[in-house]
Amino acid sequence: MLSGEFHHSIDAKNRVSVPAKLREELGNEFMVVRSLRGECLRFFSIPAWKEYIEPLKKLPRAVSEKTFWFLYHDAAQVSPDSLGRVLLTKGLLDFAKIEPDGEGNRNVVIVGCGDFGEIWSENLYNKHVEEMDIDEIRRSLEESGL
Repeated sequence: MLSGEFHHSIDAKNRVSVPAKLREELGNEFMVVRSLRGECLRFFSIPAWKEYIEPLKKLPRAVSEKTFWFLYHDAAQVSPDSLGRVLLTKGLLDFAKIEPDGEGNRNVVIVGCGDFGEIWSENLYNKHVEEMDIDEIRRSLEESGL
């Protein structure tokens, strides 16, 4: 299970260190894609990725083809190097608005979310956390019978 919050930076070669705790769960290769739910990146172990996309294959082709294009056109199937770093595409970095701050640092927050993880620009992550409404989450769960 992927869990925890980790603060890192993107280096000059567009690499980010994935925490060892998460790499243990992800395996030697994993997928990094655009999120369908916000301005961040999502990463999945290969088995979790296959499970995630399986329902998409059952959608009408007009929907599935657009969705697959969105997810795959700048996705990265990555293998961490000996230091645990993975290379992110420019398209992924642009999508997640991972840009240099005033000091030239590209700070990110890596978050484990169960069977997937997310990579956020630090600024967007802080905004996301501030705007999170636990009462709305609670109401949704209660309406779902949980």
